[in-house]
Amino acid sequence: MAQNSSCRKRPNILITGTPGTGKTTTAAALAEVTELCHINVGDFANEENLTNGWDDTFDSYYINEDLVCDALENLMEEGGNIIDHHACDFFPECCFDRVVVLQTDSSVLYDRFTKRLFDCPRGYSDHKLASNTECQIFQVLLEEVKENYPDDIVIILRSDSLEDITKNVETLTSWISNWSPVV
Repeated sequence: MAQNSSCRKRPNILITGTPGTGKTTTAAALAEVTELCHINVGDFANEENLTNGWDDTFDSYYINEDLVCDALENLMEEGGNIIDHHACDFFPECCFDRVVVLQTDSSVLYDRFTKRLFDCPRGYSDHKLASNTECQIFQVLLEEVKENYPDDIVIILRSDSLEDITKNVETLTSWISNWSPVV
């Protein structure tokens, strides 16, 4: 999946963060405003059969990261995509023009997780709840982003409320309207 932004007419954006930080909500709202294509990697992998079985511990599918990258290659080369996923280290650096890390206060995140317990038919197991909360507390995904992408394309945004999400969409929309390919 090798390309550079000089070939793209529209930017590619990765929105990442601990589960529950509002990645999908932010990405969907941003896609609606900007007419970029929102791709939720988990949904995409399931729809395209790019999984390697089921993880009983986390109650989710194992995503075959190589197959996902291969399946997204042409779309990423064209540009104009918002990729929404909690893991980011398997995407090549050259795929993205902006990497957004959403962060949420741990108490807000915990409330969102427990709400999902009641809203989702399967809910979150205690193990998944603890693991995701620890991931946010120890800023695991922020460190992953810092290790895999240059500082000048990374932005960290708060995502504690609907007001934060609205502000984040406005910030990213402004960035998109000012974006131009690297020549």
